[in-house]
Amino acid sequence: MKYDIIVVGAGHAGCEAALASARMGKKTLLITININNIADMPCNPSIGGSAKGIVVREIDALGGEMGHNADKTLLQIKMLNRSKGPAVRSLRSQADKVTYKKEMLKTLENTENLEILESIVADLLVKDNKIEGITTEDGKTLYCDACILTTGTYLKADILVGDKRTPEGPHGEKRSNFLSDNLAKLGFKLLRLKTGTPPRIERSSIDFSNLSREDGDDEELTFSFDDIAYYDYKNQVPCYLTYTNEKTHKIIMDNLNKSAMYGGFYEHLGTGPRYCPSIEDKVVRFKDKERHQLFLEPESVYYDDIYLQGFSTSMPYDVQEEMVHSLKGLEHAKILRYAYAIEYDAIDPLQLKPSLETKVIENLFTAGQINGTSGYEEAAGQGIIAGINAVLKLNNKEPLILSRSDAYIGVLIDDLVTKGTIEPYRLLTSRAEFRLLLRSDNADLRLSKKGYDVGLLPYERYDKLLNKKREINELEEEIKTITFPEEKCNLSEYLKRPEVKIIDYKDRFSKEYSKEVLEQVEINHKYEGYIAKAKKEAEKMIKLGKKQIPDDIDYKKVDNLATEARQKLEKIRPRTIDQATRISGVNPSDIAILMVYLKRYYNE
Repeated sequence: MKYDIIVVGAGHAGCEAALASARMGKKTLLITININNIADMPCNPSIGGSAKGIVVREIDALGGEMGHNADKTLLQIKMLNRSKGPAVRSLRSQADKVTYKKEMLKTLENTENLEILESIVADLLVKDNKIEGITTEDGKTLYCDACILTTGTYLKADILVGDKRTPEGPHGEKRSNFLSDNLAKLGFKLLRLKTGTPPRIERSSIDFSNLSREDGDDEELTFSFDDIAYYDYKNQVPCYLTYTNEKTHKIIMDNLNKSAMYGGFYEHLGTGPRYCPSIEDKVVRFKDKERHQLFLEPESVYYDDIYLQGFSTSMPYDVQEEMVHSLKGLEHAKILRYAYAIEYDAIDPLQLKPSLETKVIENLFTAGQINGTSGYEEAAGQGIIAGINAVLKLNNKEPLILSRSDAYIGVLIDDLVTKGTIEPYRLLTSRAEFRLLLRSDNADLRLSKKGYDVGLLPYERYDKLLNKKREINELEEEIKTITFPEEKCNLSEYLKRPEVKIIDYKDRFSKEYSKEVLEQVEINHKYEGYIAKAKKEAEKMIKLGKKQIPDDIDYKKVDNLATEARQKLEKIRPRTIDQATRISGVNPSDIAILMVYLKRYYNE
């Protein structure tokens, strides 16, 4: 059987990649180990969060599915950092794990050009360094023009609990036994990474009476720019807050030698996520802290599991019992599923182009945790870009490369392919130097035209964006005509004052404008100077980004480059001068030498 594109793995990256490919007209096959685990959430029952929520909005603006699916299945939603500036505001929802998977599967099954196959991929078919297809563990051979690997944490996965190592995927699922070894044979450098998950607690065994209740926001919010609220904001499911304490910390320290990570049971351990540490890591690394915050989050209305956010551990089951029972409100809690760490193979992302096509094999793309990232949102953001670019490659078109001033997805991919990673990478607002431009509220204004131009975003969605732009321009002109004689200024100038809110003057407008249009105009005026400065810096970066570095450049011939710079440039082979500036070990003097060389020998 021959397909245009085969997507291997049906987690959040795989779903976005397959949908993008099929919606852009390519005959697509999505292969998954277990069809019941499509779009599974093996860890946190949430979508969004700091920076991550903006990624979900960006996926939606491009024509992806995650935001829409999250809106249909949420239990609770809130805007984080509402009291702070717009650059750090971000949506976070509690998703229903049961309905999230069901709704995504329904979308996949009803998408034209898309087939789903339950199987495990064992190897890639490669000829003349170009992908030709895949083989499965049960002996099938399937052919394709392009392939996207989105294997999550399943490559030679091991579950770690205390001194026990079990070869299986998340929650006891089958793992992929052969693919990563075969990737190594093809020339890929592999990383061994690790992440973990906390215990799940029986809701009815928790005493919520003395715990702090955390509710969703008292207004309708949506990830998708469709702006369809599928939930009743007055009846959201609450979360609760508790803390570790002195007793918890003593139990952990007394049993540290039993932890998979600290017990010394294994000669080599995968590298864990710095920004999502286990509770053992927190207690060891932050000994001065008397307590650590933990959230009790519902996983679904269909079962009784409560996710103990912030309590990831690889302690043996009996120690986990002690640890959980030391917490306020959980003294008599019943653990339904114990915590564990999981180790898995990934590839070194320095072997990727910014399009997410691999440098090793032509027409082979990778996305998600196989690239060294953590998180559903980071995976989905890569998935949609890999899907788009696989289609564009087959259509002989230029890839869609989002810059660091275009999108958080651009920051994520640029960090991976330029700097690499040795630990599960997590996207943070602090990683984005242009975060005032990359806001949650303007993701459609930044990216919807790009999604429409590549053929993924439907015209109806794009037309809605054009109407929004027209209304913003209309309101921008209108506020110049509303004057305040006593202040000797108009509303355009008056809005720059921190205490002035545009909504307070809506009765003076010629028509009713949407909340989104009002928000855009207010932000544009309140932060006008800062936005202008950020745009100026972004333009400098774009200018450098246009200075292409030829593919055939031989860095050995560039005289006077520092040895480290030469080695890094040769290894990463940046596409542009802008990308070269962000490589660790390449200094401004090296960039100046490189630019002189390009001008002399390439007329660049």
